[in-house]
Amino acid sequence: MTDSYAVIGNPIAHSKSPQIQAAFARQTSQDIVYTTIFCEIGAFVQTVQTFRASGGRGLNVTLPFKHDAFDLATRHSDSARQAGAVNTLIFSADGITGDNTDGAGLMRDITENLHFDPRDKRVLLLGAGGASFGVVGPLLACAPRSLTIANRTVSKAAELRARFAAHDNVEGCGYAALNGRAFDLVINATSAGLSGAMPALPDALFARGALAYDMVYGKTTPFMAFAQARGATVADGLGMLVEQAAESFYLWRGVRPQTAPVMALLRSAAP
Repeated sequence: MTDSYAVIGNPIAHSKSPQIQAAFARQTSQDIVYTTIFCEIGAFVQTVQTFRASGGRGLNVTLPFKHDAFDLATRHSDSARQAGAVNTLIFSADGITGDNTDGAGLMRDITENLHFDPRDKRVLLLGAGGASFGVVGPLLACAPRSLTIANRTVSKAAELRARFAAHDNVEGCGYAALNGRAFDLVINATSAGLSGAMPALPDALFARGALAYDMVYGKTTPFMAFAQARGATVADGLGMLVEQAAESFYLWRGVRPQTAPVMALLRSAAP
């Protein structure tokens, strides 16, 4: 019998996950079907239970349900506990496992696809919202010299920093505190690029040889243009999208697909 998976969210029609997962399945000869599920706000648990009862084997979870998925899971991976959020659900006879593959996807893209080693580097993470929570742990696992979390609302940066209080090389601050400082890796985890905006950043933010990474994909964001004009290498978040999907596929199927052909497919299909 063909195994059934899906991505659940609101909105969901824009998702590239079905295209990505179908490509992985073809590549690895896995017999699966992968669809989208639009979920009304407040109906997450019921919708997931209905999908599971119909024979569903697992779900990807996107906005705004990652915290609901964390609460629903009966077991959590270390990455899910660090993030306090779940983007991958795995159904089994004895419960629901919640995982978070966002950080693993980001770091695989940065280290393997972009060939950037964060070890002993000065890292800046812009934003302290949901997208940031899943990546701080994997970033710290790469042993950077320092990790600075900057956010428009300083208290949110401090809250995220407090989750990793055991690490003495992490700080939380506002954007104004970045003046006079330079970083080797700058990751934009804000959603500003979706609306053509960007955080207020100082001109001298990028060290020589810096990588500027925007989690938004499919467009050159103002942050990317700003960084490129100041000599940084820039990358969008398409690689993260594909790599985190590959991690989910591996958790479900026990097979790790090749991501480069799928990234090339998506880029060739972009307008």
